[in-house]
Order: sequence, then C-alpha cells, then structure tokens
Amino acid sequence: MDRRALLAGGAVLAAGVGAGVGAGVAALARGGDGAPAAAPPPEPAVPFHGERQAGVTAPQQPATQLFAFDLAPAAISDGRTALRGLLAEVTRVLAEAAGGTSADQRLRGGEPARLTGLVGVGPGLAARLGLNVPAPVLTELPAFPGDRLDPARGGGDLLVQLCAADRWPLSVVAEQLAAAATAAGASMRWTQSGFLPRTAGGATPRNLFGFKDGTANPDEEAARQWVWGPPGPYEHGTVLVYRRIRMDTGAFAALPADRQGLAMGRRSGDGAPLTGTAEHDEPDIYAKNPDGSYVIPASAHVRLSSPRLDGGARMLRRGYSYDDGPGDRGLLFCAFVRDPAQFTRVQTRLAARDALNPFLEHTASAVAYVLPGAPEGRVLGEGLFG
Repeated sequence: MDRRALLAGGAVLAAGVGAGVGAGVAALARGGDGAPAAAPPPEPAVPFHGERQAGVTAPQQPATQLFAFDLAPAAISDGRTALRGLLAEVTRVLAEAAGGTSADQRLRGGEPARLTGLVGVGPGLAARLGLNVPAPVLTELPAFPGDRLDPARGGGDLLVQLCAADRWPLSVVAEQLAAAATAAGASMRWTQSGFLPRTAGGATPRNLFGFKDGTANPDEEAARQWVWGPPGPYEHGTVLVYRRIRMDTGAFAALPADRQGLAMGRRSGDGAPLTGTAEHDEPDIYAKNPDGSYVIPASAHVRLSSPRLDGGARMLRRGYSYDDGPGDRGLLFCAFVRDPAQFTRVQTRLAARDALNPFLEHTASAVAYVLPGAPEGRVLGEGLFG
C-alpha cells in the first residue's frame, strides 16, 4: 500500500471513530426513546417558618457561616427595643432569602439556595436585658484544662448560623444581616466559615482526621428528651454549644491506622465501633479482650463521650470542618442540647483523658439559646420579652 492510500485510509478510520464517539455522546444526552434526557429537578427550598428553626431541623448542608453580634450597651428599655427591631429585620431577611423572594438580585434567578438559618441569644445579653430564657440553663461554659480560647473568636450577644448548598448565598445574606445589625447599633464580634465533604445522601460526613463525625446523633424521640426544651414556652428552643477546635491533622495522619482507631474507638473505614461491625452499632464500652483490657480503650474518644457514662444523655452534633490556612484547620463543633451542663460533663472527661488531646486545641467557645421558630406571620424571639 502506498503512502497516500495509507493516509487516506487513516483519515476515513479517524472520521468513523469520531462520528461514533459523537453519536455515543449524543445518545447519552438523550433518553431511551431518543428524546433529550430531563435534568434532575432542583431540590426545593427549605421553609423558614415553623415551630422550630430550620437551621437545626433541616439536613446538614455543605457550607456554613457562623457569626455573632454584640449589641451596644444601653438602658434595659432601649436595649429591648433595639433587639426587637433587630430580630424583626433578621426574620424578614432570612424568610425572604429562604423563600426566594429577596429583592437582592444576587439571590435571584438561580437554583434554590436551600438556605437555612438559626438565631440565638447569648447569656450576657439575656442577663443584661432580663430576657425570658431557660434559666439557670443559659450560662457560659467553665474553663477546661488545655483551652486556648481567643475571646475575639467566641461569645457574643446574638449568634447566627447560616447553612446552604454553596457559599454564594451565605456571603450575601451575611452582608444583609450585618447591615441590619449596624442599623440597630450592633457590631460584628466574630465570623467563621465551614464546610463538609461531598457525601452520598444520608451518609455521615467525615472530619479532617478522616473519621465519620456525627454517627451517634439522637432520633426524634431521644431529641425531645435531651435536645429540645421541656413542654411549655421553651419546648421548641434548644441551646447551641459552639467550639472552634484546631486539629493537628498532619501528626494524626502520621499515626498507624490501628493507633488512630484505638484513639477514636472506631474504625476509620466504615465508622464502626471497635466492638461492632457496622457504623450505627452501639459501642460496648465495657467489652474486654481476653487479657482483661477494654476493647475500646479507657482513653478512647468514643468511650469518654459515651451516653452510657452520662445517664443516656445525647447531643445533636452538626460539626463542620474549617481551613483558615496552614496550621489552622480543624472542626467547628456545634452541639445542640437542652442543658449545656451535659456538654460540660462530657468535655470535663475528655479534657482529662482523651487520647486525641495531643492533636486538638480548643481556640473559641460560645453558648446561645436557639430561639423557637417563627410560624407564618410571626417574628423570631417574641417570647423573649414576655
């Protein structure tokens, strides 16, 4: 075969292959009947109005932004008036953003952001203005051994957490809320962004140590006992405990996999406790090896935080990772409890013996009473002034 014939044959073959690939791609874009394949419908927006705030009840979103405001010192009557006005504006901004009715063009025209929010008041503001909060439950946390807390990164009078499918609406809505706070005489105290890894629907997300985080969360029945307030005016409120925890991810990753599992009390691969075979198996903290040692070591994180050491009490944990640059990445621990004393008991045990302590440093802390939700036509925090 001469050179020109060979080249011509190759060109025909290449054209045939190209046509076949093109036809295959086109076929993938069509349904089985040859019609264009329908795009999956966008997920619906998360309603803002309801008995409980959607920032606690809705499934966790991939992106979060937390921030806190301080209200200007004022007479009690003036402070209450300013807070009423601010909560009314916060309600409006969050309801419009969640419902897709905001006049801000940056929040219009795209897919539903699935934005959720929660708003809570800090112990200092509640005491200063004599607000109707569950006392003596709403108190600041005590100091724990090993804490390296930066006051500028924690605390605050009014705490807000926004969550959404991506960061775009968080930035816009945070800007709107900051403007409303400034108009009410408040100032931004701190802000912190966080994220989750991509996970299949319903799967437990992993933290930056590579372990699943949030496996043992309570179901609705347990949450009514341990998370939500008792029947009465606080029934649909809860308390948020926030901790910013720096993690030495490099040092932890250098540990052999078996030592990581012993420190955590779970296997990293499937998230199962060392005494079980599946992620949601209840850890048996009393199971022993033939030599008499505990299968889940006495210093394992899972053992020290076990509800079996705390009368069965459980926290609703919705943690996020953060990355603020080399040497400062870790976990934004967000736990919802009826009484923060529950967190204090667990953290006291962890601070004393947790095998993870060499790899953790608590750098910020906050507590807030998460207000009951606002039914249609109502405003967040109406019960604070009763």
